[in-house]
Amino acid sequence: MNFTLHQLKIFQAVARLKSITKAAETLNMTQPAVSIQLKNLQDQSDISLTEVIGRQLYITDFGQELISIVEKILVDIDTVQHTMRAYKGILSGKLRVAGVSTGKYIMPYFLNDFLEKYQAVELVLDITNRGKVIESLVKNEVDFALVSVLPTKIEVEEEILMPNKLLFISRTDHTWQPKDDKTFSHIPLIHREEGAGTRLIIDNYFEQLHTTPKVRLTLTSSEAVKQAVLAGLGVAALSVFSLKNELAKEEVKILPLAGFPLHSEWRLIWLKNKRLSPVCRAYLDFIRLKKDEIVARNFAWTSQY
Repeated sequence: MNFTLHQLKIFQAVARLKSITKAAETLNMTQPAVSIQLKNLQDQSDISLTEVIGRQLYITDFGQELISIVEKILVDIDTVQHTMRAYKGILSGKLRVAGVSTGKYIMPYFLNDFLEKYQAVELVLDITNRGKVIESLVKNEVDFALVSVLPTKIEVEEEILMPNKLLFISRTDHTWQPKDDKTFSHIPLIHREEGAGTRLIIDNYFEQLHTTPKVRLTLTSSEAVKQAVLAGLGVAALSVFSLKNELAKEEVKILPLAGFPLHSEWRLIWLKNKRLSPVCRAYLDFIRLKKDEIVARNFAWTSQY
């Protein structure tokens, strides 16, 4: 076979996006150019790599087998390039991180010093909902994911960063005050969507109480939940990390609900047996060495709540 790395990268993009048009946009190429290179790769085998059913492109079983090999090859090539630079004293390459929505209050602090030290490293950071974070991890589209609740259906390794604390809050001028856990079913709750880490923890809390909360709204980000609370629509459980300014300005108050605050842990996770690039290994070494210092410098304020 006489294929090129360029063809393999194009095939990887097409396989990931299930679309020649989207692959062309991602690779900054024209659609005909992508189609030609894909055809040149296909011409080297009499077994189809792709098939089109209706208007949807699918990767064949053979194509799936090939793409798993291609991804290993591209990682090895990437490692060779970065190792050569590393021997010159230059650490470079991409660091791909996905984080759940509350991660925007946390992850930048665990990246800043590393990126200052290694300025040739390119960061790709995606803050989104938990479902998409886990999906990106499963598809090997990111190196690390920031979560507060471990996924249950995939094998991962983890590095604990720091404790997470969930508080139940309302707007300061509201009078909702649960006398006990049972009466909470009469207070309007603003909930996160199914699958969110906060939602999993809170659902477990109410399950243990044998209580069904009165859900007024279900929203897809911690910021949206916080704004709904500030608008006076109800109460919510949120990570203390998302409430720094609102607590300082006394715009919200903490409800004295039994069992709260609830505790979990912020952690970086990555796929078990993943072959980490030099950049990823350097980042893990950095985090393990500096995480306590980062927490003490940036998050000591959380201990008062």
